[in-house]
Amino acid sequence: MSRLVTQLRMVGTFLFITAGALVMLAVAVLTLFSARRFYSEVIGAWLGRMTLRIWGVRYRVHGRPQPESIQTVYVSNHSSTLDVFLLIGLGLPRTRFFLSGFLRKVPPIGIVGSLIRIFWTVPQEFPERRREIFKRADRILRETGDSVYLSPEGMRVTTGDIGHFNKGSFHLATSLRAQIVPIYFSIPRDIDPGRGYDPKPGMIDLYCLPPIDTRDWTLADLEKNRDAVRSLFVRVHDAMRTTGCLPDALGIEAPRVGVLA
Repeated sequence: MSRLVTQLRMVGTFLFITAGALVMLAVAVLTLFSARRFYSEVIGAWLGRMTLRIWGVRYRVHGRPQPESIQTVYVSNHSSTLDVFLLIGLGLPRTRFFLSGFLRKVPPIGIVGSLIRIFWTVPQEFPERRREIFKRADRILRETGDSVYLSPEGMRVTTGDIGHFNKGSFHLATSLRAQIVPIYFSIPRDIDPGRGYDPKPGMIDLYCLPPIDTRDWTLADLEKNRDAVRSLFVRVHDAMRTTGCLPDALGIEAPRVGVLA
């Protein structure tokens, strides 16, 4: 019976997202495809939250995203299929997203992604194409002042640990002189579907950690800065697993901000 319920819920979710994508497309036609933020921050955020509700997943946000006037590169750990819906549900102000180009083949995701102007990525095996995608994103973000979200891990890491961080997020932040805001997803293992689509009902905590100033960063220190941000995620991850609380020190160089409420 539980397997049947899971399958019905998956079908229902797909139909709901498809209907939402068509509604977004209809609104886009009426607005001449000129209201990206409305599609993303209103319709998209509602789709993300309602999808989580279908699954019985609730979430709490600790801290808050940055004001729309501050260009920000958001990064997070990435262990679950739920992450995408959580991020969309946050309605991050004036924020674009990087997402795997593979998902573009799924019709409703392709429709939504095109309307909110996602930067579609390719696997690491195609470095030249990836460089071109990041160059284009850098140019667009520099012109618009928009913020952006990327997953440094690149793919879902289901080992229970923080995975390897790629350099793209930090190269982009360094080039733009945009602050980095780490977002830590604390998803209980007993509700986390990992790479699957069958989450269990429960509560998730999202922590918007203190902004990281990149104005003094240089490309020569790219790997050092990437590793410092990853170390921050490892400290947070280990503290949450052992104590259920954030560590006292949340800076990447020295303790400077306490626990967010």
